[in-house]
Amino acid sequence: MPTLCNNNKILSITFCVLLCVSISACATSRDPEMAMRPGVIADPLEPVNRFIFGFNNIVDQAILEPVARAYRFILPEPVRDSVQNFMRNLREPVIAANNLLQGDLSGTGKGIARFGINTTVGIGGLFDVAGWTGLEFEQEDFGQTMAVWGIGNGFYFVIPILGPSSLRDGVGMTADAFADPLRIYTFNIDKEWIYYTRNGVEAVDIRARLIDAIEDMRKNSLDYYAAAKSVYEQKRLSLINDEEPGSTGASSGDVDFDNYDDFDDFDDYDDFDDYEDGEDDGSY
Repeated sequence: MPTLCNNNKILSITFCVLLCVSISACATSRDPEMAMRPGVIADPLEPVNRFIFGFNNIVDQAILEPVARAYRFILPEPVRDSVQNFMRNLREPVIAANNLLQGDLSGTGKGIARFGINTTVGIGGLFDVAGWTGLEFEQEDFGQTMAVWGIGNGFYFVIPILGPSSLRDGVGMTADAFADPLRIYTFNIDKEWIYYTRNGVEAVDIRARLIDAIEDMRKNSLDYYAAAKSVYEQKRLSLINDEEPGSTGASSGDVDFDNYDDFDDFDDYDDFDDYEDGEDDGSY
């Protein structure tokens, strides 16, 4: 009972923040140029965000990237693909729920079908059998759902360790966490370590798929922070509009968004403790 009460308190706080997001959506940008650029998120906390971004970059280069490189070197690509398939399958119930909340009945049915097929024929989700039949994976989250409802981004902020987000997507991340069947089940049986292990493995797998893309962005960007923010904005906009990355028409400089298909997953870590397909040549 205490746990349930605590969860209710947290949910109440979450919806209060959601109200703030709704209010922020009504605000008009002070920058006319920004207002004319689709997907651009206001960044009033830029100095603080740049500091956190720098900290995240140090942690990534010191810890996460070496682990991701070792993971990619040790495990062959078919095994890594099975890991990704398994992690995606665990998130299908939340994806289907978000499609339903968006009024997308076709997407809801597709998500349910993918989960049923891959859990059974795909041996617990290790093989994307549904994808082979044409039911391809599509990322949906509560941040996208709120965007469909007309709720604005709020402001941009960088979460320590986790990376780029917005006020709306931060709230969405929290809501998705509480709705995650795996979290609910493992917390109810006092096996939270299973949930956190899933998140950790998922983090490493995603980072391994982004090794080349992030390295390229670090080397070729005049402003790494601005480039990362632009990639995040355009990826989120493409997901909300169900478009291919880079097709949203916003100004993006010389960034090739096709190389960053997994970048948005850094915004999908439940409870702010978690860390989708990019180009992966399998090299160390």
